[in-house]
Amino acid sequence: MKKKKTLAIIQDDPWLEPYAEAIEGRHEDAVRKLEELTGGKTSLADFANAYNYYGLHRTAKGWVFREWAPNATGVCLIGDFNSWTECEPYRLKRIDNGNWEIKLPARAMKHGDLFKLLVKWDGGCGERIPAYATRVVQDENTKIFSAQVWNPAEPYTFKVEKFKPNVKPLLIYECHIGMGQDKEGVGTYEEFRTNILPRVKAGGYNAIQIMAIQEHPYYGSFGYHVSSFYAASSRFGTPEELKHLIDTAHEMGIAVIMDIVHSHAVKNEVEGLGRFDGSYNLYFYGDHRREHPAWDSLCFDYGKNDVLNFLLSNCKFWLEEYHFDGFRFDGVTSLLYYDHGLGQAFGSYDDYYNGNEDTNAITYLTLANELIHEVNPHAITIAEEMSGMPGLARKFKDGGIGFDYRMAMGIPDYWIKTIKERKDEDWKPTSIFWELTNRRADEKTISYAESHDQALVGDKTIIFRLIDKEMYWHMMTGDNNSVVDRGMALHKMIRLVTASTINGGYLNFMGNEWGHPEWIDFPREGNGWSYKYARRQWNLVDREDLKYQFLNNWDSDMLHIIGGVKNYQSLPVEKLWDKDDDQILAYKRGNLVFVFNFNPVKSFTDYGILAPEGEYDGVIDSDNARYGGYGNIDSTVKHFTQHDELYADAHLGWLKLYLPARSVQILRMAPPKPIRKPVRKPTAKAPSKSTAKTAKPASKTAKKPASKSKK
Repeated sequence: MKKKKTLAIIQDDPWLEPYAEAIEGRHEDAVRKLEELTGGKTSLADFANAYNYYGLHRTAKGWVFREWAPNATGVCLIGDFNSWTECEPYRLKRIDNGNWEIKLPARAMKHGDLFKLLVKWDGGCGERIPAYATRVVQDENTKIFSAQVWNPAEPYTFKVEKFKPNVKPLLIYECHIGMGQDKEGVGTYEEFRTNILPRVKAGGYNAIQIMAIQEHPYYGSFGYHVSSFYAASSRFGTPEELKHLIDTAHEMGIAVIMDIVHSHAVKNEVEGLGRFDGSYNLYFYGDHRREHPAWDSLCFDYGKNDVLNFLLSNCKFWLEEYHFDGFRFDGVTSLLYYDHGLGQAFGSYDDYYNGNEDTNAITYLTLANELIHEVNPHAITIAEEMSGMPGLARKFKDGGIGFDYRMAMGIPDYWIKTIKERKDEDWKPTSIFWELTNRRADEKTISYAESHDQALVGDKTIIFRLIDKEMYWHMMTGDNNSVVDRGMALHKMIRLVTASTINGGYLNFMGNEWGHPEWIDFPREGNGWSYKYARRQWNLVDREDLKYQFLNNWDSDMLHIIGGVKNYQSLPVEKLWDKDDDQILAYKRGNLVFVFNFNPVKSFTDYGILAPEGEYDGVIDSDNARYGGYGNIDSTVKHFTQHDELYADAHLGWLKLYLPARSVQILRMAPPKPIRKPVRKPTAKAPSKSTAKTAKPASKTAKKPASKSKK
């Protein structure tokens, strides 16, 4: 009997061997489901075509509409085209497998018409928005949502058909279209395309990650309570305008990642899928698992093939219809465990393999990653996951779940905890370095200093925690304030030490790069439905009389340096020096050396750091006036290591630097100068006696005496 091959994930981590049965079991579950869905013949991409079958489609003969509603006893289209009344010509017919269908002539409806479904079931009926609706709009007066016939005369044509992201390293600008503008209102796709994309490009980012794209009834949900999974939110504009935004980003060389929510859905029944055909278990669990205990939402039943078809097809739809370059999957921890990971510490491997794993959900995530990379081999998938489940960001063939990256969610928690609970003199370089580099060697992560959640009312961003109310009074240039100076210095250092230690990518939320003041507060009843804090005040960073420009300069310059090194994320992070007493940290990546002085009061002159012997040039330093510093470092000075015989075998010498308090500097090691070998000039052979009178010199050099030649 042939011995089963051990999965690579277990081979690479011997500590996982006791859990081999669980890991191999979930891998085999995914293999079986893949074969079941594809029939062993077609590809997963061929299976995930539900959106081409269901929903409303324009054909050569007219219109065809289909819906999956097995519990329904009757389904009828109602809308502008029939005065919103139930009538025979628009009544669907039941066909097979719980599906309903209607075929209509071209004159039966037109582009822009609003419509819904009137669904009947035993004991009731209700209006519903089609599950596969690709356009959903809200009436400004009644606030009622309806599907909309979308068949423009001139559909958008992409200029960039095949885009290959150049994202090594991956530098993500996380953004929200609606709050992306200065105005007190909802921003649009077009405004973002023309006003914000150029800022992203100039800032050195090579990807944007857009939140709240899928239609959601409550704006203030940040897009996490999705109602229509196939519809791009109409509050920001039209599908053509979103496609134009993505196309423009691609022309700029910027990848576009979508924040996709497949971990739960809004409970609404009229706008969402909550009780679509009168049953409670069409898309969601019908038992105690139906409602998410923490999110006031509904949980998908990932064990049903029809649900898998809906969700997998959704992934393919956004890739093909809109040309998104991948997804950041929200709430992955909630999918991995039956208890959604709530209240779990996850302190050892035992906590991942104790029977709490949701095998159906894990199978879905695995298949989703396989599908996405099948449709687009260059696609990017990121898991927002906090438990640390091993193998999440490893390839399926290796025994992993297949994500390209996982979010390093412990890092922002570490920074906020440090800022809140530790005095400046207690910041330990050893702790900082360990936290930023402590990760699985076989999985790529996305590092970030702060999350968008920390920008919401009830929490604070890094800059707001550091400076707080002083931001209202002392952000003018020339206004020297110790609280502001401290906050800006640490803001720069935190961002660089986080970005420079990545092993995959770096992420920043819109506006935080330049220290956007205050918080995010979406319009709600409690604030009088105000948009005052649901925006980004770009005018602040554009003003030359304010200090925000300095933080923006720093962020842009540091990312251009990091992004300018090919495959920066793959270079080893080599610690050169850390001394908690002095609060000094230094490390090397490639030919770049990063030197931090976290000491709040002490500057050091001729501070020695052991570094590879050679010559070093200053690249940037946070104390430069361009970044709001004091200009105490002369970046034009070249530095040469001082030889130490003790470290001669290791080719290390002492790099002596001036390190101002609360500052960081980047140096670049000059390439070694080529050793010039002495060129030997040819000399003539002494002629033999027989030819002494007739032999000619071999060259002009040969005429010179040997002694002069050596001289």
